[in-house]
Amino acid sequence: MSPNPPAIAFITLGCPKNEVDTDRMRAAVAGSAYTLATEPADADVVVVNTCSFIREATEESVATVLEVAAEWLPKRDGRSLIVAGCMPSRYQGDLAAELPEVAAFLPVAEEATLLATLERMTGVPAKGGASGSATRTVEGSSAYLRVSDGCHRSCAYCTIPSIRGPYVSVRLTDIVAEARELVALGAREIVLIGQDITAYGRDLDGRDTLADVVRAVAAVPGVDWLRLMYVQPDGVTDSLLAAMAENPNVCRYLDIPLQHAARPVLRAMKRSGDSAAFLRLIERVRAMLPGVVLRTTMIAGFPGETQDDVRELHAFLSDARFDYVGVFAYSPEDGTTAAEMPHQVPTRTRKARAQRLRDIADEIGFQKAAERIGETFEVLVQGVDEDEGVVVGRWRGQAPEIDGLVLLGRGSAGEVVSARIVDSLGYDLEGEVV
Repeated sequence: MSPNPPAIAFITLGCPKNEVDTDRMRAAVAGSAYTLATEPADADVVVVNTCSFIREATEESVATVLEVAAEWLPKRDGRSLIVAGCMPSRYQGDLAAELPEVAAFLPVAEEATLLATLERMTGVPAKGGASGSATRTVEGSSAYLRVSDGCHRSCAYCTIPSIRGPYVSVRLTDIVAEARELVALGAREIVLIGQDITAYGRDLDGRDTLADVVRAVAAVPGVDWLRLMYVQPDGVTDSLLAAMAENPNVCRYLDIPLQHAARPVLRAMKRSGDSAAFLRLIERVRAMLPGVVLRTTMIAGFPGETQDDVRELHAFLSDARFDYVGVFAYSPEDGTTAAEMPHQVPTRTRKARAQRLRDIADEIGFQKAAERIGETFEVLVQGVDEDEGVVVGRWRGQAPEIDGLVLLGRGSAGEVVSARIVDSLGYDLEGEVV
């Protein structure tokens, strides 16, 4: 161990919920006697916050842990590795025997004990650093704000309830306080997240709903953009849409994970709705939020999915014309009811169906991006793309990390500029600052 205060580095895998968890752990370290390192090579302890939602995510998590252990641990005595997050939550005690390189495992529910774990590992007391009053850090001009955790649903394919537990809403006063903190730390865009943010308040004594959260956070000074992610279709109420419409800083953007469109598949998934109901929902959303940008998620090859179901899904995507569609080939996960269902679709067929969905979604998405040529948008500048060497940003119709970028000729990180769109490159747009 170095004679200097132990340096702690973080690697985050998976979804924005994990990024919030890492951010809270990073803030705890920043307020302690330890220091933060940006790279594992400069750290005494590396914390890998893992994802384990599907098999591919688990495999990526294991590969990252093994890579860090092989490339980083041997280079200096006294270095340690902690694995946190979904993987230890899902597999619990099984990991210790499989990954002896790891000094400690922190399931999601125990991540608040990170400093105590570091004390045991390093022998250095955590107290004696900064005040530790900050609960978040912000890197860049956008920040995720989790309004809930866990899930009350029992979708047949999903491991989230077993990983993150039952649904728990964050109290509205705490959400507003965190939004104020994020703005004070430099955030201009707040992205509301959770496994199902439309269920907000169902477990609280009061009557606050997601519409109340939207209004309260939109009123926080300095929140220039407010974005909603993970909005389940049965929770898209007129009250929610009205709250979005009446606040100009709320992005006209909704991420509504539908998962499929054929009724037999949705019922097997233990989900409601069908293609006709979803098309009515989309029509209602577009009527109340003119110009809204829509994202969804689809699963291909769920057990029992027939060619008729596939054709219905293709027709639905063509009719719905989403701006963005995330497509996943179904993954049979241990502990889920879907993994035990009959009529499992062969892996090769699942992947082929997923690719066909991507092709349909991309054709529509690229067309919709091209239709924006000639329009002028507010663009939040993110900085210079290291690979392309060009200034990049996002307009309100692009969520962080997943929906493409606006390529700009100039601009400073954190600045909001007006840009006229002059070209499209797939989902990316090229803009001229005006």
